Amino acid sequence: MKQKGIVILLVLSLLVTLFVGCSTKEEAGDTAVNEPAATTTDTEPAADTSAPAEIDTKVLTIMASQDWIQEAEIELGLKFEEETGIQVDYQIIPSDQYFNVLLTKLNSNEALDIFMSQSGKFDIQSQLNITENGVPLTDEAWAADFDKLVAEQVSVDGVLYGQTVSDVYSVWSVAYNKKIYADLGLSVPKTYDEFKSNCQAILDSGITPVYECVADGWHHSLWWHEVGPQYEVLEPGMVEALNNNEKTLADFTGPEKALEQIKEMVDLGYWGEDYMSNQFANMPSAVASGDYAMALGAISFGTEVEAQGLDLKEEDIGFFVIPLLDNQTINLNPAGPSRFIYSGSENIEAAKLYMDFVVRTDNLQYILDNSARYSNLPFAGLKTKYTDNINQIFDSYTNSGTVLQTAVTYINPQWMDTSSDITSLLLDVSTPADVLAAVDKRRADQADAAGDPAWAE
Repeated sequence: MKQKGIVILLVLSLLVTLFVGCSTKEEAGDTAVNEPAATTTDTEPAADTSAPAEIDTKVLTIMASQDWIQEAEIELGLKFEEETGIQVDYQIIPSDQYFNVLLTKLNSNEALDIFMSQSGKFDIQSQLNITENGVPLTDEAWAADFDKLVAEQVSVDGVLYGQTVSDVYSVWSVAYNKKIYADLGLSVPKTYDEFKSNCQAILDSGITPVYECVADGWHHSLWWHEVGPQYEVLEPGMVEALNNNEKTLADFTGPEKALEQIKEMVDLGYWGEDYMSNQFANMPSAVASGDYAMALGAISFGTEVEAQGLDLKEEDIGFFVIPLLDNQTINLNPAGPSRFIYSGSENIEAAKLYMDFVVRTDNLQYILDNSARYSNLPFAGLKTKYTDNINQIFDSYTNSGTVLQTAVTYINPQWMDTSSDITSLLLDVSTPADVLAAVDKRRADQADAAGDPAWAE
C-alpha cells in the first residue's frame, strides 16, 4: 500500500546532532469496563467533510512513539488527505528515544502540530506543561462521546487537552496456549508457586514457558507496574501514602518482592535464552509457532496469534492475571497513548479537523475493526470485538484495581528509566533495592521540579 507522508526516524545516531539532550495517576480502586457488544466485520473508512475554506494548511505533522499509531489510522490519513487536501506526515520515533525527543522539541518551542504522549492527569501537567503547550479541546464536538474516566486522564482542572484513540480497556495479562496447558495437564495458576510449577513443567517438555522482549526497552517492566493493584491489596493505604509523600516504595514489601520474583523467573530459565534480544513485534508469531507457551499480552492477543495463519485460533489463547505475589486482582488502566495539539502550531485548526475526522464513529469503527491489538476504544457508539474468550478473564476475577503507573504520581513518566533499571537487575548489575531507590529518587526529583506541595520542606 502506498503510504504518503510517513517518516520513520530510525537512525538513532543522528539524534545527538538533531536534538539537544534532555530527560522521559488516580488513586487505586475499581474501574468500570464497558459492556461488550457484538463482534463486527471490517468496515470501510467513512467519507465526508471537507476542510473549511479558511484552512490553507498543506501538511499536518504528527509525532508518535513506535506502535502508537495503527496501520488503519495511517490508511485513514490518506482518506483525510483526499477529502481535505491536507497531507498527514506521521513521524515515528523509536520508543526508547521518544520522550527525550518530545521534551526537547517542547522545550525548544519546535513541537510538531500534533504530538503524542502517555496520558495521566498528574503527568501531563508536571511533565508536558500541557496548560501552556497544549490546546484546550473541551468544546470540540467529539468530547461528548469520549469516555469520562479516560478523558479525566488527559484533563487539567476540568479542561480537556487530549484525545485517546487506544484500547485502554485492554488488560495486560498472561496469555497462554490452551493446547499446551491441556497436553501437560496444567490449570490456570492462582499463586506464584503454581505459576512456577507450570513454567517448570513446560520447560521440561522442551517448550520455553514465557516469551519476553527486553529489546524494545519497555515491555518487560509491565510485570512490575501492572501488578500494582496487588501491592495495595497486600498493604492498604500504599497509594495514598506515596502520593502524599509520607512513604517511599522502598518502605513497602510488595514492590521489592515482585522484582525478586521477576528475577527468579529469568534465573530459572522461564524467559528462555533470547529474552534480551526478542522484540515485541514478534510476540504473536512466537506464541503461534508453539515454541513459547505464554506471553504478557493485551486481551486482543488471541486475535493477533490467529492472524499469523498457523494452527492456533483466537479461542486457543486463554488469559489469567499476572500471578506475582499470588495476585488475583485484575489490573485496569484508564490511561494510554494520547494525542495533543501543540499550542505553538501554525496549523491548530487543521489539527482539530484531523482529530474530529479520526473519531467520527465510522472511522473509529474502521480503526477498531482493522487493528488486531484493539478490542474496544473509549468512545460511545462503537461495537466492540469482545469474544466469549475475552469475556472469560473479566468473569474470572471479582476484584479489580488501577495499575501502579496511573494510581501513583511520578511513576509513568519514568517508565523507560525504570525499565532500564529492571534490565540491570536481570543482568545482575543491580538489586531489587537498587531499583526501588532509583525510582524513589526520580519521583522526588520530578515532584520537586513540579513544585508538588507534598514534597515541600
